[in-house]
Amino acid sequence: MQFLVKSARPDALKTATLVLAVGEGRKLGAAARAVDTASEGALSALLKRGDLAGKPGQTLLLHNLPGVKAERVLLVGCGKERELSDRNYRKVVSAVLAVLKNLGGSDAALTLGELMVQGRDLYARTRLLVEVLADGRYLFDRFKSEKAEAPALKKITLLVEETEVAETERGAAHGQAIANGMALTRNLGNLPPNLCHPSFLAEEAKALAKQSKNLKVEVLDEKKLKELGMGAFLAVAQGSDQPPRLIVLNYQGGKKDEQPFALVGKGITFDTGGISLKPGAGMDEMKYDMCGAASVLGTFRALVELQLPINVVGLLACAENMPSGGATRPGDIVTTMSGQTVEILNTDAEGRLVLCDTLTYAERFKPQAVIDIATLTGACIVALGSHTSGLLGNHDALIKQILKAGEAASDRAWQLPLFDEYQEQLDSPFADIANIGGPKAGTITAACFLSRFAKKLHWAHLDIAGTAWISGGKDKGATGRPVPLLTQYLLDRCK
Repeated sequence: MQFLVKSARPDALKTATLVLAVGEGRKLGAAARAVDTASEGALSALLKRGDLAGKPGQTLLLHNLPGVKAERVLLVGCGKERELSDRNYRKVVSAVLAVLKNLGGSDAALTLGELMVQGRDLYARTRLLVEVLADGRYLFDRFKSEKAEAPALKKITLLVEETEVAETERGAAHGQAIANGMALTRNLGNLPPNLCHPSFLAEEAKALAKQSKNLKVEVLDEKKLKELGMGAFLAVAQGSDQPPRLIVLNYQGGKKDEQPFALVGKGITFDTGGISLKPGAGMDEMKYDMCGAASVLGTFRALVELQLPINVVGLLACAENMPSGGATRPGDIVTTMSGQTVEILNTDAEGRLVLCDTLTYAERFKPQAVIDIATLTGACIVALGSHTSGLLGNHDALIKQILKAGEAASDRAWQLPLFDEYQEQLDSPFADIANIGGPKAGTITAACFLSRFAKKLHWAHLDIAGTAWISGGKDKGATGRPVPLLTQYLLDRCK
């Protein structure tokens, strides 16, 4: 999808479809008023008949409106509030896209830039508009015998005032980059596990590095992981025929001596639970257990496109968790890269095992801050559902920055406590720490486990178990979150 920004009279623009906003009570926006005047009151007359109430997301398609060069005019309701919420703004934009998808025109012109959105300036609402439109066109039919027909819509023009062109162009460019990052993340999450394994993700990272001279990739194999003493990481992978990989992405867009920010992604490309086998029903969804790593790759995709002036390290902890004669058993004790020992009480709590060694490895980059991203606990879905990511960490300023980025990106997180009292649930009589803390506060005790390996870091943990994918049914699939949040966090660090 191509996005253009133009300053022009809406009634004089040649386009397949012109989109105009109408508020409740037949209130016409500035662009709609101009078209109404050009059509000698045709819009007002239609609205008086009650064909469109103006509620958010309602649409009315008009053909051959007099005095207008557009082939069609699409009216979309935007509600009665002076400022829309993010949710209602998304509803308006999604409703427009739903109609445009089914039309024959190859282009459309939108005047939705005039809509006010709570807490969003022109740049921010343009970016959200483009993200919703671009992500809404996402389709994964790679393995379908019959492919979907190529959409007719190829170009969208955003109509704004002359003074608004520059900011609108900036918002559109950022929105497109984020949507491209989300698409990569969704593609990787939707791929089957027989194709998308640790070595495949390593090749994907190398392919991305070819697009930018600022990005370098190093892949650490099983031999290197052993040399580093990553006993927890290796324990997860030892039951699988697929070898583990620690994929290191190093983006140098800032000054050479500037400390980087680090993103650490859980990349369990398939999670059977190991010897602590998961139930068979729904196990196919465990191909999504690498969405943390996929979201880091997607964020780097946006970084490369935007060429941000910042240094960022990405660490993808990739392994497959399978049961076999060589698999880790409940009761095994392993030694981590940090020297701490872990009693593995449940082999299905494997994400924290690959992450703990990777957090220790992150210390060598002397990062300003580290965020790990993981589909870590079902308990997070119970606590927060599928709308909000869980957030925990050891540094208040970092937590606030992530929460702020989530609000700005409309990709929200919510902080959960990390009190010392929860740490006691991880006590083991045989090792320094157990890898699970019992049935209570599962999301928190998982973060408590990781915190033992992040004491030298300004660290935050995003549990995206509920937000990274849609579970069950025909809409099942990866969402691309939290690429918007992570990209916004890095954009904020560039200021």
